[in-house]
Amino acid sequence: MAKSRQHYSSQDLSLSPTTGRSREWEGPSRWTEYLGPDTTSSMTSRSSKYMNSDGQVQSLGGGSLKGLNMQWVGQLIEVAEGLMAKMYRLNQILDYPDPIGHAFSEAFWKAGVFPNHPRICILLSKKFPEHFSKLQLERVDKAGLDALGDSAEIHLQSLEPWVQLLLDLMAFREQALRLILDLSSTVITLLPHQNSLILHAFMDLFCSFVRVNLLAEKLPRKMMLQVYNLLHAMSRNDRDCDFYHRLVQFIDSYDPPLKGLQEDLNFVSPRIGEVLEAVGPIIFLSTDTRKLRNEGFLSPYHPRYPDILTNSAHPMRAQDLANVTAYREWVLLGYLVCPDELLRVTSIDIALVVLKENLVLTLFRDEYVLLHEDYQLYVLPRILESKKIAKSGRTKQKEADLEYSVAKQVEKMISEVHEQALVSCDAIHRERRILLKQEIGRMVLFFTDQPSLLAPNIQMVFSALALAQCEVIWYFQHVGIASSKSKGARLVPVDIDPNDPTIGFLLDGMDHLCCLVRKYIAAIRGYALSYLSSCAGRIRFLLGTPGMVALDLDATLKTLFQQIVQHLENIPKPQGENISAITCDLSEFRKDWLSILMIVTSARSSINIRHLEKATVSTGKEGLLSEGNAAYNWSRCVDELESQLSKHGSLNKLYFYHQHLTAVFRNTMFGPEGRPQHCCAWLGVAGSFPECASPIVPEEVTKIGRDAVLYVESLIESIMGGLEGLINILDSEGGFGALEMQLLPEQAASYLNNASRVSIPSAKSPKGAVGYPLPGHESYPENNNSIKMLEAAMQRLTNLCSVLNDMEPICVLNHVFVLREYMRECILGNFRRRLLSVLKTDNDLQRPSILESLIRRHMNIVHLAEQHISMDLTQGIREVLLSETFSGPISSLHVFDKPAEQHTGSATEVVCNWYIENIVKDMSGAGILFTPMHKCFKSTRPVGGYFAESVTDLRELQAFVRIFGGYGVDRLDRMMKEHTAALLNCIDTSLRSNRELLEAVAGSMHSADRIEREACLKQIVDLDTIIGFCIEAGQALAFDKLLAEAAGAVLEEGAPLIYSLLAGVVKHIPQEIPEKREIRRMRGVANSVALAGDHDSEWVRSILEEVGGANDGSWSLLPYLFATFMTSNIWNTTGFNVDTGGFNNNIHGLARCISAVISGSEYVRLAREHHQRQLLSNGHAGDYLDPDIRVSAEASIKSAMQLFIKFSAGIVLDSWNEANRSHLVAKLIFLDQLCDISPYLPRSYLETHVPYAILRSIYSQYYANSPLMPLALLSASPRHSPSVSLAHASPVMRQPRGDLTPQYSANDSGYFKGSSSYSQEHLYDAESGSLRSAENKHRNVRRSGPLDYSSSRKVKYPEGSASGSTGPSPLPRFAVSRSGPISYK
Repeated sequence: MAKSRQHYSSQDLSLSPTTGRSREWEGPSRWTEYLGPDTTSSMTSRSSKYMNSDGQVQSLGGGSLKGLNMQWVGQLIEVAEGLMAKMYRLNQILDYPDPIGHAFSEAFWKAGVFPNHPRICILLSKKFPEHFSKLQLERVDKAGLDALGDSAEIHLQSLEPWVQLLLDLMAFREQALRLILDLSSTVITLLPHQNSLILHAFMDLFCSFVRVNLLAEKLPRKMMLQVYNLLHAMSRNDRDCDFYHRLVQFIDSYDPPLKGLQEDLNFVSPRIGEVLEAVGPIIFLSTDTRKLRNEGFLSPYHPRYPDILTNSAHPMRAQDLANVTAYREWVLLGYLVCPDELLRVTSIDIALVVLKENLVLTLFRDEYVLLHEDYQLYVLPRILESKKIAKSGRTKQKEADLEYSVAKQVEKMISEVHEQALVSCDAIHRERRILLKQEIGRMVLFFTDQPSLLAPNIQMVFSALALAQCEVIWYFQHVGIASSKSKGARLVPVDIDPNDPTIGFLLDGMDHLCCLVRKYIAAIRGYALSYLSSCAGRIRFLLGTPGMVALDLDATLKTLFQQIVQHLENIPKPQGENISAITCDLSEFRKDWLSILMIVTSARSSINIRHLEKATVSTGKEGLLSEGNAAYNWSRCVDELESQLSKHGSLNKLYFYHQHLTAVFRNTMFGPEGRPQHCCAWLGVAGSFPECASPIVPEEVTKIGRDAVLYVESLIESIMGGLEGLINILDSEGGFGALEMQLLPEQAASYLNNASRVSIPSAKSPKGAVGYPLPGHESYPENNNSIKMLEAAMQRLTNLCSVLNDMEPICVLNHVFVLREYMRECILGNFRRRLLSVLKTDNDLQRPSILESLIRRHMNIVHLAEQHISMDLTQGIREVLLSETFSGPISSLHVFDKPAEQHTGSATEVVCNWYIENIVKDMSGAGILFTPMHKCFKSTRPVGGYFAESVTDLRELQAFVRIFGGYGVDRLDRMMKEHTAALLNCIDTSLRSNRELLEAVAGSMHSADRIEREACLKQIVDLDTIIGFCIEAGQALAFDKLLAEAAGAVLEEGAPLIYSLLAGVVKHIPQEIPEKREIRRMRGVANSVALAGDHDSEWVRSILEEVGGANDGSWSLLPYLFATFMTSNIWNTTGFNVDTGGFNNNIHGLARCISAVISGSEYVRLAREHHQRQLLSNGHAGDYLDPDIRVSAEASIKSAMQLFIKFSAGIVLDSWNEANRSHLVAKLIFLDQLCDISPYLPRSYLETHVPYAILRSIYSQYYANSPLMPLALLSASPRHSPSVSLAHASPVMRQPRGDLTPQYSANDSGYFKGSSSYSQEHLYDAESGSLRSAENKHRNVRRSGPLDYSSSRKVKYPEGSASGSTGPSPLPRFAVSRSGPISYK
């Protein structure tokens, strides 16, 4: 295949066809790879604008040659695109080598194109064009040369396609030059206002030719040819390849390329000069921003005459502005390769204007050359030469002085313009971008309000799009460019502002304009069809004028003009029809009109363009050619509107600068002048990126598509980061937090104390005294900026949400990006991260109430955003909260098992673990104490950032329940159950290990053998450890009771009907042992919200049932084990605290544990015994349970509790002596508290063992010595007066529990009840003194007890007694003294 291509190429290049037929064969056959197999039947979209005459022009007789030339123009432009795409790809593969400086990277040699023998290859390149046989390569690298010979065929195959590229470049040069010369010599006029269609075709070919050869300089052409020829000779018996010498000549003549270009294009230089002079006025206009603004070239209405809605002052100029980008490129390339044209008088200003605003000359995609360096290297010497010739010829020519003067001016201009460009180019373009930002913004508003005027001004819209497209691409072409100064090699970075917000405005304006055109495309087509219909009559009239009749047109032209009129007259009429349904293909009309232009602009035609103008312009109307050209342009608005929009408004070239694009977006999007709505345009750009892929290089489609997807993902990540930032700005202490500021209770107290101490004048500024801002400080004028910042952030957030919600999906190849979905995931993901981050402060766990307020604040912001999003974010927030709190099915409600793949909520785990470790277990050693009076835990030092009472009181636990719901409550409950189960297991172990000793203790107690009892008690080991475990269990019981009360309060507040239903159901649950599963579940639910009668015993019972505890006979010895606790040394350090209603070492938790464990174990024991009886009776006992079994359970529990009280009191009183009485007081108060805690232990039973006169005396001295008494007396509030307060602590009324309950137990718990209704509102912090100090101070002072009943005090009894002081009493000494807390009936 290689040989055949080479053979064909050499034949092809040797041809010099002169006939049209030979040229036609040469084109499609030679360039099939670049044009595709269907070239002869259908042309590509790029060249269709000026060469849609493929099939018809060949039958035009005299015009056939001209038609073929125009066909060639389009084909060769396409070939140039393909050649440059191939060179660009080769440059990428070779890692952008520097063939001029012979600098090649490591990747260059590993690319697989050249043999990896740098010394030989670089020498061949440097010595070009010398033949390799003269270079003595064996001396340079003998081993490398031998290796080349061994693998010559392999290297030959890898180089062959790229050497073929050199052949294609050579063939392109010859054919393009021939065609350029043909057009230049035969076309009569190439002025934009007379022959713009052929002019654009000619100049596009000219520029493509120049670009191809300039880009070829970046390839290692010399090395490629020399190495290929060496390999060819090695494998073909030292014979050079066929095309070697011709390629050597071609490469040498274009080394450097500009030298060869200037020589080759010298023959068309005058025509190029004419063209550049003709487009000069439009270029000047485009640079005059003041004129553009003042005269309204880009306004749909005249600035000075607003009633003139269409820009009728200069419509052609407004249309020509769409071509200014092409005109500037013509100037830069034209004067670069035709430098003699700069010596025209008007050319200096044209070149200066364009050179001053550019630093680089873009060749292809992002490949460029440094513009001013090339002008100084290749244009300035020609100017100096002309200057020298003009100077030497002064005496011979009259024009010599003028030529010399012009050459001198050009020399000065080229020498100075580089410095001017470095300084001013960015400012020039910034001013132009600001103008376009304003004009396009007004244009969008105007056409949105008046869409009917869009169609008449569509050319102006195209001009605005083209100018904005040019400015945006220029900006990114020059970001990061470093240019060397004219007289030195030092690189100067171009100062392009990467934070310029106008880029976003231009992108957004272009996007809006394109959307408007697409939205009203039917109206534009309808207007264009109407124009073409009216144009048909005008052209028919012009063809019938006397001047045209006198021209005596030949048959070909007559036929073409008649076809033109027929095409226009056959256009469907849009009136009364759906315009969007009209299908109209006007390509035949455009082909025929181009055929006419090819004939009348040819010098070989008898009727030319000047004849037609003179024949028709005398009518006073537009000439025939003007009408035809206008019809040609409007016809493209009918069936090629999308391609025109793509040409003027597409930004697909930005793909090659997408890294800069991302950086500028990030710098400007959320800057002070950034607009959220611009992100649509920044994202929409990516949809056109795949259009950059060349069909010549198939792998480009995949790469560009992948890069476009990555670009969109990167921008979306930035947008979502900005969205998160806005939300987090609002959700901060400087945001909404500043507006919600509330003083904490301790801060308010400190503020009041400071305010009461200072004098009135100085009290005007309490803020300085206290040290923290007060509520309402944001209203002060000095804080106005922060409020403005908040308003701006809210505005941006709502705008961004609205824009993203309304944005159409972004489509990149087969990827579709829906911004609404990304926004939803971003908001919910940010909420999840925010939730996890605020769980803990720098020190430790956040207070639940503060955590709740933070979550509510964040949710308020989400709800603010949700108003502008057509999605249910609230449901998403609930899902996030549920996923973060779900910890498995709730044990008492759900019967399903937790799915294996379901993860436990991390937020719940964090909070629950903290509570277990720091409150229940007190692993940090903060001295956690439960205070019955205040229903919370307190600590001697902070646990993390707060004292324990700040995170465990009822209000904080209610906040915990509201945040984490039933799942959080159940998780914390289960964790405490697991902890308590381990502690109960320790009790079980102790019972088993000490069973014999406990049996001996029980026997000695019943036989009143004190000596044996004490001996056995001393043998029980680890008693203090077991007591510690029981206290921990009591802590867990107390905490779970608080948690249940909080859950109940939240349930009652949030779902009062369910709460009341549950409370009513619980009262009627049948008392059965064993209970049915549904009843147990119902009782568990009630217990979890503190609706069960005895929370602690039910809780312990459920634990024992779950773990199978209390299943041994040793548990019958439980009261004796607990009674032995009275012999522990722990009582020596135990002291009662009046302020908390508890003990200093949590010993009151032991009372709670004893009551709950005895009750729960008895229920479990009876249920087990019942089950065993059923097994023994083989299930014939029936389903009906003994109705008295519940009563027997209560009796059993009471019996066990009374047993414990009896023997505990005996041990306590037996151990009393005058020398040491401190432990006695604590033990007696402990027994009194146990009676109050246990519902099965009436207070009267303790009276039989410990007379209440003793307890009254103890309480009297404690409360008399309390430092709170004077404070209470000073207080004016009746709530804090001693008599009323103590009256509030009156005995709790209890209903009799059947016949087995003594009648006097109705009023049997008269001690100071720390859990009374008012006590939780008191904030006591002081510690009470010891009993011994109290006795020393008040030994002879008789005080009333904690409950002092006056004669007016009324106590209600169930029996209806009306008096508590004078009625009959079985214990008259207590009734007479009235000193006890209870009067017994």
